[in-house]
Amino acid sequence: MKKNSRRKYDPDFKRNAVLLCIEQGRSVAEVADNLGINRDILYHWRSKYNKANGLLAFPGNGIEALTPDQKRIRELEKELKDTVMERDILKKAMAIFSRASK
Repeated sequence: MKKNSRRKYDPDFKRNAVLLCIEQGRSVAEVADNLGINRDILYHWRSKYNKANGLLAFPGNGIEALTPDQKRIRELEKELKDTVMERDILKKAMAIFSRASK
């Protein structure tokens, strides 16, 4: 018994399919039929594309779409967290050594 496997589409394929509708003024039905995909899928991709303003649409499975500024903020937050942890360790070590020397 063969299971129906779910087809996966490349983010560039999705983006290009949506752009065919938007930029070339072709109907969703026409583009979907030409590409051999379901019309509902193309409608779904188009709404995702519009919500993300096109720039960050279709990042991939489980990958969060972030702007370069958001990525930089995440990196800086991680660096700050690591620095705070190092500082706390040094404070504790200093307290232990100061007690031991008395």
